[in-house]
Amino acid sequence: MKAGTSDRVFSALEKFRMELPSWGFANTGTRFGKFIQPAAATTTEEKFSDAGQVHKLTGVCPTIALHVQWDCPEGIDSCGDLQRFADCYGVAPGSINPNLFQDQHYKHGSFGNPTPAIRERALRHTRDSIEIARRLHSRDVSLWFADGSNYPGTANIRERKRRFEEALKQAHDALSSEQRLLIEYKPFEPAFYHTDIADWGMALLLARSAGPRARVLVDTGHHYAGQNIEQIVAWLLAENMLGGFHFNDRRYADDDLTMGSIDPYQAFRIFHEIRFCEWETGQPPDIAYMVDQSHNLKGKIEAMIQTVTMAQQLFAKAALVDLERLVEAQRESDLVGAESLLQDAFATDVRPALQDWRRGKGLPSDPMQAFQQSGYLERIRKERAEKNARNVSSYA
Repeated sequence: MKAGTSDRVFSALEKFRMELPSWGFANTGTRFGKFIQPAAATTTEEKFSDAGQVHKLTGVCPTIALHVQWDCPEGIDSCGDLQRFADCYGVAPGSINPNLFQDQHYKHGSFGNPTPAIRERALRHTRDSIEIARRLHSRDVSLWFADGSNYPGTANIRERKRRFEEALKQAHDALSSEQRLLIEYKPFEPAFYHTDIADWGMALLLARSAGPRARVLVDTGHHYAGQNIEQIVAWLLAENMLGGFHFNDRRYADDDLTMGSIDPYQAFRIFHEIRFCEWETGQPPDIAYMVDQSHNLKGKIEAMIQTVTMAQQLFAKAALVDLERLVEAQRESDLVGAESLLQDAFATDVRPALQDWRRGKGLPSDPMQAFQQSGYLERIRKERAEKNARNVSSYA
């Protein structure tokens, strides 16, 4: 590794933090079925415990994203328990995620639903979620909608857009001055004819319409195959409208694969665009890095450790691009030279520097090995196996 490389890696790692998803530690699945894991978390407290283990081993995951319907069964009255779990397991509540897709009332949509009472129900749930976030000192309220239609002529698309504008503005008005509203998009599923927020442009327009504390959330799996996600990132950065990421990886469509398992170069290019913007503007962009994965086959904690350590590597690699030389190559239209600067940085093995950084922080140099040797997995498997076995029938 060249002289100074370790310093650049260390500097990048000091800035990097990643939020874990509570749902990533529980039994979930696809619409085709679910495979139950004996060590999966069965309660919100167990999710905090598992997230705490990942943070303890990696040192960069201080918060856990919470899903209101799954993690706050008593709504606002759950806040006391959630804070107690945070104090006990060393991870704070992170982004708060309303559930606007699972309730039977949302069969024909939530904010876009043609029935006023159902739209009001969705808005009330969103306001309650904002209040939960306020009480837990959580800044970001993250919104994803399954709203859309499956058949031509069955929905007034322009009217549904207007409903979303109205509801999102009302949700924004409920925010405190420290909070943000993150608006996510997805091109399809479960709506296959039209989805109300189908791409980054729709999310951008709705965020601007909602108010100054609304931003766009980019899920790296929510794009058509071959789409240039880093261009979307660059445009949102230019417009100061990029609020955060849900990181995963995919073979096509929307897959919950561990980050970098299919296309690590794509995530590297995304991190490069962010660093390039920060270098040019002198302003660190205010971006929340979050994981959005739920694994049926891989062990849940192991998958999270894999994702976090891969994210650290790719973030560190992006810090190795010589941006001064890159700008010069771009101005001179030196295509090979410019591309090679990215390729050379991506090809650099940053793992030794990452291990040194961990040791300097008093962390295990190999988080996965430390977890496998900790005995934690064996303990929770014994404690939770019976509960998970009882849950098999409920997932049939």
